[in-house]
Amino acid sequence: MSKQWACLIALGLTAATPALGAGQSEAKGFIEDSSLNLFLRNAYISRDYKQGNQDKAEWGQGAVLNFSSGFTQGTVGFGVDAFGLYAVRLDGGSGRAGAAGIDFFRVDNNGDVERDVARAGASIKLRFSNTVLAYGDLRPTLPVLNHDASRLMPESFTGTMITSNEIEGLTLHAGRFHAEARKSDENRDGGRLKAIDLIGGRYQFNDVFSGALYASDIEDVLERQYINLNYMRPLAQGDSLTLDFNGYNTKQDKEFDPDEGRNRIWSLAATYATGPHAFTVAHQRSSGDVGFNYGFYQSEGWVGNGGSTIFLANSFWSDFNAKDERSWQLSYAVDFTEYGAPGLSYVVAYVRGDNIDAGAPSRGKEREWFNQLSYKVQSGAAKDLSIRLRASFLRVSEDARAYNSEGNEIRVFVDYPLNLF
Repeated sequence: MSKQWACLIALGLTAATPALGAGQSEAKGFIEDSSLNLFLRNAYISRDYKQGNQDKAEWGQGAVLNFSSGFTQGTVGFGVDAFGLYAVRLDGGSGRAGAAGIDFFRVDNNGDVERDVARAGASIKLRFSNTVLAYGDLRPTLPVLNHDASRLMPESFTGTMITSNEIEGLTLHAGRFHAEARKSDENRDGGRLKAIDLIGGRYQFNDVFSGALYASDIEDVLERQYINLNYMRPLAQGDSLTLDFNGYNTKQDKEFDPDEGRNRIWSLAATYATGPHAFTVAHQRSSGDVGFNYGFYQSEGWVGNGGSTIFLANSFWSDFNAKDERSWQLSYAVDFTEYGAPGLSYVVAYVRGDNIDAGAPSRGKEREWFNQLSYKVQSGAAKDLSIRLRASFLRVSEDARAYNSEGNEIRVFVDYPLNLF
């Protein structure tokens, strides 16, 4: 990572240049610009596996209290962010619950599922001009390190992050993290993460074209680079055509994989939006010695870069990321606001993958039907409360079952954010 950390030094020098925007010069104060909010989530996931695999189901209620201070006034601003989370299991027992597959609550040494999970974290932050340095328990949302918030409770990572917006349209990130708190675990380093370094950024070239480049290095696991190109072309009568390209290049370290396996995976999606309707066609392709890996269970625990760090078009229940896999997607989305139901939306997608190398004599296939109905309350006492109902039906050919398991999945999420001040 020597070149990446050279870039980090350059980023620090950039932060020392005169500000091009408001940033710290408009700091309102530690208390004056602070906020406190409570996020409530009731979540249920059920997986009905086929071919004799054990079915899984978990149901829980969680709460996350988030505090974010403003920055003190002056040349360098100081602030603090903190969070506390608690979740309780609502399902009836350990038979269908547990960490494997769903990961709401951990399984203890006796094989019993924990009844609850509680964790807290905090970070300090310094701002100079338009650059922020943060250290502590953070929840990054980046294509090479994305905290997983797709279950009951979110992950967090402990480390240092620099975010710089000194140049208009350009956002730069650099960081080093040394601990990962899994979403179902009270342990601050339940992920047994040695270290992960990252650097990169996104640039908005103009109103219709943007791009991003990132790189990361998970110590003794893998090195990875990411690229994104996004182009949105406005059409007549408010219609638009969006092209979105995402790609990863990965090399696994010898300490984890003696063969130092490599993987390249990319996706290209084209979305045509007209009125409340959006139609998407996407193609995704994986190549190399291994499939795309974004996390690993090892004897000492989980090692990875976030359970949802895969910014690709064909990532649903299956990520269609097997060795040599090729997949196509057709999807349709509709916003019912125009039909008198503001806040109601629906998405349906069909993805089919083939050419899977799972070690069988022949190449395997998989296919998934994905459906999601969402509703967000628009006004009143329950404003911003949202409900998501999701159903996925995944089928996998026999020669691909070493890579994936087929089944039916149901998810019900009820989220309620509350701004306390």
